[in-house]
Amino acid sequence: MGQSPSSAVSSPDRNRREIFLNTNRFGYGDADISDDSITGRDYTSDIPDECLAGIFQFLGSTDRKSCSVVCRRWLRVDGESRHRLSLNAQAEVLDFVPSLFARFDSVTKLALRCDRRSTSINDDALILISLRCKSLVRLKLRGCREVTEIGMAGLGKNCKNLKKLSCGSCTFGAKGVYAAIDHCTVLEELSVKRLRGVEDGVTELMGPAVASSSSSSLKSICLKELVNGQSFAPLIIGSKKLRTLKLIRCLGDWDMTLEMVGKLNSGLVEIHLEKVQVSDMGLAGISKCLSLETLHLVKTPECSDLGVSDVAERCKMLKKLHIDGWRTNRIGDDGLVSIAKQCPNLQELVLIAMYPTSLSLAAIASSCQSLERFALCGITTVGDAEIECIAAKCVALKKLCIKGCPVSNVGIAAFASGCPNLVKLKVRKCRNVTGEVVEWLRERRSSLAFNFDRSEVEALDSSGSEGGAQESTIAFPLIDTTQVTLVDDIDAPSSSNNNNNNNNRFSMLRTKFGFLAGRSFVPCALRRWANIDNISTGNFS
Repeated sequence: MGQSPSSAVSSPDRNRREIFLNTNRFGYGDADISDDSITGRDYTSDIPDECLAGIFQFLGSTDRKSCSVVCRRWLRVDGESRHRLSLNAQAEVLDFVPSLFARFDSVTKLALRCDRRSTSINDDALILISLRCKSLVRLKLRGCREVTEIGMAGLGKNCKNLKKLSCGSCTFGAKGVYAAIDHCTVLEELSVKRLRGVEDGVTELMGPAVASSSSSSLKSICLKELVNGQSFAPLIIGSKKLRTLKLIRCLGDWDMTLEMVGKLNSGLVEIHLEKVQVSDMGLAGISKCLSLETLHLVKTPECSDLGVSDVAERCKMLKKLHIDGWRTNRIGDDGLVSIAKQCPNLQELVLIAMYPTSLSLAAIASSCQSLERFALCGITTVGDAEIECIAAKCVALKKLCIKGCPVSNVGIAAFASGCPNLVKLKVRKCRNVTGEVVEWLRERRSSLAFNFDRSEVEALDSSGSEGGAQESTIAFPLIDTTQVTLVDDIDAPSSSNNNNNNNNRFSMLRTKFGFLAGRSFVPCALRRWANIDNISTGNFS
């Protein structure tokens, strides 16, 4: 009648498997891995290698490393299917290059990084790696200070299929970059950042003819934080297929280079200029790029309304424009009015640290009917009237960012019926906007996602990181049919009664929120100037 007590008895096969996995968790040696050490049926043996490799692609780095020590087959499949590899490029890696790339023999994307406190790989190591990775398509070098132009030349000779090359914080200069790309005839993207090597006379050494022969396939060039950036001017001018050019904090006068680019390559579609010496003369050269779609002018104090007007007059395809005026007041209403009149295809506009008035903002809101993304950051001349104009006329607008502007609840309340296609509204560091308007808008515009922080204007003194302020992000459910009808009725200018109703509604809003509009938005002048660099342009994330 009694029942014998049951107890969990470990299976011998299970114990052996656990011991095997524990002892091999951190190793890759083939001698320690044996399929015969695990008894029982392997249910993964029926999965083809291609499917198993596909499963590995969904795993993170740690999980994939653990899976590779399960058995010999998984180790082999993992190695054969690894196309992306990142290595700590210290000098000691040279001894492991043969065995490492014997296992990972299908790598096409490789990153070699070394920190400042360690000795990096040298020319011999880089050449050996390039011999083992002849199918390399992308290469990133970071902090490889022992590599010279000799190693870069060997890289170019052995990796002729290289399409993307990125170099940063290395001691070789422009000669090293030219040595590599001279042999990479299919190279499409080049990114160079903080190269330490400075060679005198390299601009004359690398003439336009040499640069043209080695850059016939280049489509994108990005130069960042270079003291010898002018060494790459012949390369930029000689790249006839160039579509994207980014010059960021590079010393030297770039007007002549941009003039030559405009004459020889009118196919550029994207240009970024940030903290570089360029004037209206350079913008006149850019204006000859008739296919230009994206232009960033960030902290270029010598550029004025005249140069922006030249670009607007000729670049009719312009879709994205970012301007950071840096409080110089050289780009204002005249330039923006030209953009409004000449660039009807504009879809994205970011204005930072400028002084536009209702004249230019009204022109943009009325003429740029395709405008979908708009950002106004650190602009003290934008108040409720300007925001109400945007709400009334920017019909296609989907995303709007207002940051550090003297806007109050009255202006924000205009979006209860304005901008019918608006899906996201971000309001940051606007002292006169309170949480009260969030709840008010929630009742009338439930489909709108409102990203709002409650910080006072003093928060502008903090760093430019997005995590510095306390935010309240509210995403509301989709609006129902009755609400859509009500909004359409409000927006419809069918009769004078509707206009009277709208005027009465905004009068009530001003009465409701008017006490907030009286608050002073005048921080000290030094604070405003000090915080211009902290305004982020990533407004549409």
